[in-house]
Amino acid sequence: MNHPLHVVKRRLLRHCFRASLTSSTSMALGCLFLGATPCLVEAQEPSNGNLAATANGNFVIGPEYRIDPDLTDRGNPKGKAFEFAMPLADSKIYKGDDATLDRKKPIRKERKIFVYIPAAYVDGTQAPVLVMHDGPSHFELVRNSLDNLTRSPDPLRRLPPFIVISVQNGGDDSKGSQRGLEYDTMSDRLARFVNDEVFPAVLNHPDIRSAYPKLAITDDPWGRAVMGCSSGGAAALTMGWFRPDLFRRLITYSGTFVDQQDDDAAEEAQFPLGAWEYHSSMNLIGNTDKKPLRIFTHVAENDLRANDPEESYHNWVMANERTAAVLKSKGYDYRYVFSKKSKHCDKRVFEHTLADTLVWMWHGYDEK
Repeated sequence: MNHPLHVVKRRLLRHCFRASLTSSTSMALGCLFLGATPCLVEAQEPSNGNLAATANGNFVIGPEYRIDPDLTDRGNPKGKAFEFAMPLADSKIYKGDDATLDRKKPIRKERKIFVYIPAAYVDGTQAPVLVMHDGPSHFELVRNSLDNLTRSPDPLRRLPPFIVISVQNGGDDSKGSQRGLEYDTMSDRLARFVNDEVFPAVLNHPDIRSAYPKLAITDDPWGRAVMGCSSGGAAALTMGWFRPDLFRRLITYSGTFVDQQDDDAAEEAQFPLGAWEYHSSMNLIGNTDKKPLRIFTHVAENDLRANDPEESYHNWVMANERTAAVLKSKGYDYRYVFSKKSKHCDKRVFEHTLADTLVWMWHGYDEK
C-alpha cells in the first residue's frame, strides 16, 4: 500500500536529518545520510495508486506493488513488431575491437534490434521514438502501454504514437566489457551510434520499409526519448547530456551513476570517476548551465551496494539521491522515484510505474 505523505516523512526522518548545504557542496542534497539510508526531500504521495501525470519532484512507492492495467493486453488494436540483427563488424563506431576491452569477456558478433510501430502511427508522419537499452528489455510492457494509451480518453494520460527501438548491448557487463564500453563511457559515442547507425538501419530495413514505405523518425530532439536500467540508465543520461541536440527525454531506472567507466578509457582523463562526476566530485549537472532535458530517475531501497561508503564511488542509492537533488537544485523538469523493499532493476517496479513514467516523460510533446 502507499502510505500517506506524513507517514512517509516521519519514517524517513527517523533515519536522516536536514542540513543547510552550500551550492558548492558536492553532495548538494538538502539532507545527509546516516549509513546509506536515504532521505527523500519533499516526497510526494501517489494519487489513487498512480503518480500524477504531469508532476515533477520526488515520489516514494511500495512496499506493495501491482502491475498497472495499462501495461497489460487490454485487447486494443495492435501495431507491427520487427526484429533484425546488426553485425558489430559492420559498425564504424562499435566494432568490438577497442583496446580497452578485456578479451576474456565475450563480445557479440551481432546485436539484435527490436522495433514496434503502434497501430496509431500514420505512415508518412514524423514519428517520435523511444530508444531502449539492453534490448529487448521491457519491450512487451512498452508495447502494451502504446496500444492502450495512444487511445486514452484522458488527454493527460495519452501517449503520442512513438515507435520503439530496443537495442541489444554488445555483450557482457562492467569494466572491460563491450556493454560497459557502450553504456558507462562518458562521451557522445553511443548517441552517435544510435543516431547514425541504428536509426538508418531501422528506416532502411526491407521488412519495415515494405510495411511502412514512408516511415520517418522526427529530427526534433524533444521527440526522441531514451530508456535504460542500471548501466543502461546511465547510458540514457549520457546520451542526452552529451547530445541534447539529438535526445532530450531520458528515463533511468537504478541508474549506474557510479565509477564504472573503464580505467584505461581515454575519457578517464576528463572524467576520472565516470558517471559519479554527474552529481559529485566534478558535479557536472550542478556546475554546468541547465540543458534542455527532461529526466526521470529511480533507485530501489535495496539497490546495489547500498551500504558502501562514499569513497567507494559505487553506492547506487547515494548516487541516485544526489542526482535527483542536483537536478532539483538546477530547476530541471525531473521526476525521482524511490521504491521501498525492492531491488536493482526490480521487475515489480517497472510493472507498477512504467505507464506513469512514459506519460510523464512525453508530457508537453507537440506532435508535428
